[in-house]
Amino acid sequence: MAAEGGGKEMNEIKTQFTTREGLYKLLSHSEYSRPNRVPFNSQGSNPVRVSFVNVNDQSGNGDRLCFNVGRELYFYIYKGVRKAADLSKPIDKRIYKGTQPTCHDFNHLTATAESVSLLVGFSAGQVQLIDPIKKETSKLFNEERLIDKSRVTCVKWVPGSESLFLVAHSSGNMYLYNVEHTCGTTAPHYQLLKQGESFAVHTCKSKSTRNPLLKWTVGEGALNEFAFSPDGKFLACVSQDGFLRVFNFDSVELHGTMKSYFGGLLCVCWSPDGKYIVTGGEDDLVTVWSFVDCRVIARGHGHKSWVSVVAFDPYTTSVEEIDPMEFSGSDEDFQDLHFGRDRANSTQSRLSKRNSTDSRPVSVTYRFGSVGQDTQLCLWDLTEDILFPHQPLSRARTHTNVMNATSPPAGSGGTNPGSNGNSITTPGNSVPPPLPRSNSLPHSAVSNAGSKSSVMDGAIASGVSKFATLSLHDRKERHHEKDHKRNHSMGHISSKSSDKLNLVTKTKTDPAKTLGTPLCPRMEDVPLLEPLICKKIAHERLTVLIFLEDCIVTACQEGFICTWARPGKVGLLSSQNQANSPSGTVV
Repeated sequence: MAAEGGGKEMNEIKTQFTTREGLYKLLSHSEYSRPNRVPFNSQGSNPVRVSFVNVNDQSGNGDRLCFNVGRELYFYIYKGVRKAADLSKPIDKRIYKGTQPTCHDFNHLTATAESVSLLVGFSAGQVQLIDPIKKETSKLFNEERLIDKSRVTCVKWVPGSESLFLVAHSSGNMYLYNVEHTCGTTAPHYQLLKQGESFAVHTCKSKSTRNPLLKWTVGEGALNEFAFSPDGKFLACVSQDGFLRVFNFDSVELHGTMKSYFGGLLCVCWSPDGKYIVTGGEDDLVTVWSFVDCRVIARGHGHKSWVSVVAFDPYTTSVEEIDPMEFSGSDEDFQDLHFGRDRANSTQSRLSKRNSTDSRPVSVTYRFGSVGQDTQLCLWDLTEDILFPHQPLSRARTHTNVMNATSPPAGSGGTNPGSNGNSITTPGNSVPPPLPRSNSLPHSAVSNAGSKSSVMDGAIASGVSKFATLSLHDRKERHHEKDHKRNHSMGHISSKSSDKLNLVTKTKTDPAKTLGTPLCPRMEDVPLLEPLICKKIAHERLTVLIFLEDCIVTACQEGFICTWARPGKVGLLSSQNQANSPSGTVV
C-alpha cells in the first residue's frame, strides 16, 4: 500500500503529495464551492459533478466551470492555478424545485465567448438545454417523462455533432436525441433495429421525426456511465449488473464485454489513444481492459470502498524512446509527442515497429487516477511489463519510467498484435478496426465485420440527421470508406447482420459461472497493480477527478471543488492573489 503512516496520520486530510515527477499541492484559494463556502449537507442528494469548457476568449482566460450541489447549479470563470477564485460573481446560478441536477456536459464544438450549449440531466428524468452565458433555457427534453421516468445518470454530446446527444438512465436505457426535434405529446412507439446478448436497440416509429431517435436497452439494472472513445466511434457502457459493454456506436455492434469481480460497475474511461479502458465500481478495484484483445490485462487494489471516478492523465502518460537507433520516425516526431488525431500517426509509426520485429523501440507508460467513497485519491501507472508481458509477470508494484509532468503530452500508443498476428487499429486512429472475435463473446453474438451492410433507407433515415455512416468494412474494402462524418443516412446499420443476434435471448448471467473465464479472470490470473500514491483528501466521498494541463481537479460531496497544482505550477498563483482572497476551507 502506497499510503504512508498509520493511525492518526492515516486519517489526516492531505494537502500535498509527491510522485516521481514532483510535488502536487492543493491551492486552497483556488477552491470553488457555493458562495457562502458552507459545506453542503449531502444526505440523500445526487453526486456533485463538474464540467469544463474553453470558450477561447481573447483574454486568455477562457476556461469555464459548471458544477451541481443539491438543487443548485453554478457556472463560473475558472481561474485554475493563475488566480484565486472569486465566488461572489458566478456567471449563472440556478436553483431547481422538485428535482435535482445529476450530470451535465458542454458542447465543446459550438462554445464561444458569447454562447455555450450546456446539457443538464435531472433526477426525475428530464434533460434541459441551457446557455449559462446568455442565461437562457432553450429546450426541455422528456418534459412530461413520457420517454423515461427514471433518474438521468449520464448525458454527453455525441462527438463531432452540434445537435446529437446521448442520455443514460437508471432504468438501464439510453436514448439518442437531436436538439432540433421535439419529444412529441404521446409516449413513443418503438421498432426493433438490432438485438444481441443483453442489449437491444430500437428506432422510434412516428409519422414525423421526433425524439428519441434511438432507444438502447443495455444489461440489467441502472446504466451508470458511458464514455465515447477518443475518435467518437466506440461507446463503452458500465452497468449495475457489473458488465462493461463496448459497442461500435455507428453500426450498433457489440465489440466486447467484461465482468466486474463482484457488484456493479460505476465508472469508465478510455486511454487517450483508445487502446485501453479502465473501470471502477463496487468491488473496490480498478480494472484495465484491452480494447484490441478484449480481455482484462490488470486490476488495481488501493481503495477501501467503491470507486466512483476513473480518469486517464494525458499530460503524464508518455511514450519514451529507449534506443535512438531503433527510432523509426523523424526527430520532429520524437520531440513532439502529443495525443490527438493530428499526431497519432507519427507515434503509431514508431510503435508499429514493436509489432513487426522483436525489438522494443519505445517504452509506454499510461498514468490514470481514481477517487472513491473512501475519500481517497489514487494514482496508478500502467507500464511496459503489464502492457507487453513478454517477461514473467511480477505481482509486486510495477516499476516505471515516469515522465516529468511538465513535459508535453505523449503520443498515442499505436497498435497491438491481434490473435492472428496482424496489427489491429485502435479507436484513437482515423480508420476503425475489423472487429476481432472476442474470446468473451459467444460466436453467435459476433457478426461478420467484413460483410457489407444492407441499406435501411426509410426506417429512420430522415430521423437521424447527421448520424454517422461509417460502417466496419474489411481492410480490402477500405477504399469505400469516407471521412467519419455524421450525416443523414442510417444505411450502414445492417438488418441482415443482426439475424444471428436476434437468436440470442436476453439471459441473466450467473456471476459464479463467469469467474475464472475471460469475462472475469480470477485475481491470481492477472497482474495486480498497487497505487503510486493513495491519499485521503476529503471529509466526504469523492465524486470528481479531472486532469488538466497544469492541475488536477477533484470534488467531494460537500460541494468543494479543489485544484491541485502540478509540479512546478504552484508559483503561478501569486502571493498577492493569495493575500487578497478570502480564507476558505481546505479539503
